[in-house]
Amino acid sequence: MGRRPKDITDFVKDLIAIDDIETKKRIFRKVLAIAYKQGIYPASIHDFYIARGKGGCSGFTVPAINLRSMTYDLARAIFRAARRNNSGAFIFEIAKSEMGYTNQPPCEYSAVVLAAAIKEGYKGAVFIQADHTQVNLKKFKENPEKEIESLQALIGEAIEFGFYNIDIDSSTLVDLSCTTVKKQQYYNFDTCARLTRFIRKVQPEGITISVGGEIGEVGHKNSTPEELRVFMEGFKERLRKGLIGISKISVQTGTSHGGVVLPDGSIAQVALDFETLKILSAIARSEYGLSGAVQHGASTLPSEAFHKF
Repeated sequence: MGRRPKDITDFVKDLIAIDDIETKKRIFRKVLAIAYKQGIYPASIHDFYIARGKGGCSGFTVPAINLRSMTYDLARAIFRAARRNNSGAFIFEIAKSEMGYTNQPPCEYSAVVLAAAIKEGYKGAVFIQADHTQVNLKKFKENPEKEIESLQALIGEAIEFGFYNIDIDSSTLVDLSCTTVKKQQYYNFDTCARLTRFIRKVQPEGITISVGGEIGEVGHKNSTPEELRVFMEGFKERLRKGLIGISKISVQTGTSHGGVVLPDGSIAQVALDFETLKILSAIARSEYGLSGAVQHGASTLPSEAFHKF
């Protein structure tokens, strides 16, 4: 008897079981080739977001879903739901920290998501995002150039493996002890601009990577219109003339990473400031042409809150 053809699930099993990173990269390239043949391709959501900023589409939100475990099975379920609902605007993402503690390097994560699309017969663009590409405040204070270089290396690796959507989180550098909002936000918008310049330099030809900025760290004080405007004006000043900037802005409206765990093990109900989210989204679109504001921490919210987005 001849050998049975290799199913895409076999590639996923190999990806997860094999520790050698070079082997993982080879498997990624095989999965990517199969995906392209079936009309599936990693893509940037940038143009779609800019169309939203110009009023070309509205009435919906774009969920970005962090898959930290059972990635293949969960991604398959998401693609099934997308086909059932005729949805196309949804993002698979994984944060810098999550890549580490779940042991999912960019090549593995991207390949597993694409394999799930292949298995479910999905067609079209697949949006894969590097979530919370976050600046470490302590390391930045010790050696800012070294910290920037480490983030550039991570971004470069992510882009190589189809992460065409990058969220820069330099909000950790906001210093609320400074006397003016511009001083508070300076290292935030300056670092975001530097990393955006790097992304524009290394992005593949013909692809405008979707870049997100962040004005308020999750779990801290709620963001304000003044902070949004100061960040955007400072970012534009620091971004090289002629370069394309960010397409969305992350804000803080009352959530925290993982939620607040109560003594009985349940999660405390979040006092989410939807009015702030609405105001900041409107400013982001009308004044700066962005798609709007990003809502952090949706996984800790009650289901009845979701229709408001």
